[in-house]
This record gives sequence, structure tokens and C-alpha cells, in this order.
Amino acid sequence: MRCPTCASVDDKVVDSRVADDGAAIRRRRECLACGRRYTTYERLEEAPLTVVKRSGDREPFDRAKLVAGVAAAAKNRPVDAEQLAMLAGDVEEELRMIAPDASTESVGLAVLRRLEVLDHVAYLRFASVYKGFEDLQDFEREVVALAKSTVPKSHT
Repeated sequence: MRCPTCASVDDKVVDSRVADDGAAIRRRRECLACGRRYTTYERLEEAPLTVVKRSGDREPFDRAKLVAGVAAAAKNRPVDAEQLAMLAGDVEEELRMIAPDASTESVGLAVLRRLEVLDHVAYLRFASVYKGFEDLQDFEREVVALAKSTVPKSHT
């Protein structure tokens, strides 16, 4: 660390503590050149998550944009903001585990998997935009697939 007073790089750590509920380490340092004490914070630097669009363009993953899209699909449904935030966080975590670059297809499929469990109407709304439904048959096909995946099979 460079001293903010004299710009010397010689210092010693006087005290270290956990900060921000474990998300950072707070260190009190003392400059060996001028004797001034100052505080630094050490945080984990997350690798950026990039979304690769169908056009090939790349943009940083934006959790707020994902929440807004899912919120539009869940409008007037019994889905609260906390559930939407959790869904977006789960999707982001899943994508980060796979690779630093995620296709819009993988983002959409991850959202659909979670919406299928959370709310079927929101699932259909999101799927209609994501999959580009053009007519009633597209909705019918998706409803049939959704019904098959949610109805338990009887054992005869």
C-alpha cells in the first residue's frame, strides 16, 4: 500500500478485522516513513460476467435488467420482489459457475427453469417473449409441455 501522506510503500499492519459481515477485511496500517496511520479494505474481486447476445454483441450481466424482465412477466401475479431478487441471484450464481461468458439462451433457460417452479402464468408470459411465440399453437404447445412436467405420473 502507498501511504496517502508521503507516498511511501513501506508500512506495517497494526490491526486486521473482518468488515461488511465477512465480505471485506479492514486493516489499520502505519507508514514506516512518516508514522501516519491509515485504513485499507481488502475485498474479493469478482470476475465480470458477460452476456453474449444472439448478434454476437457482448454486454455486462445486469441483474436489475433480469429482475425487470421477470417482474414484467410476473405482473399481477402472487410473486413478490424478494422472490424476484432471489431468482435473479440464483440465475447469476448458476451462470458464474459455468463460465465468465453466458449466452442469452442460457440466461433465458435458467430463468424459465425457475419460473416453472415459481409461477406457471409468469413462466408462460416469459416464455412467450423469450421463445418468440407467434400464434395460439405456440401457447398450446407450451401449456401441454408445462402440464406434462408438473403432473405426477400415476403408477399402475
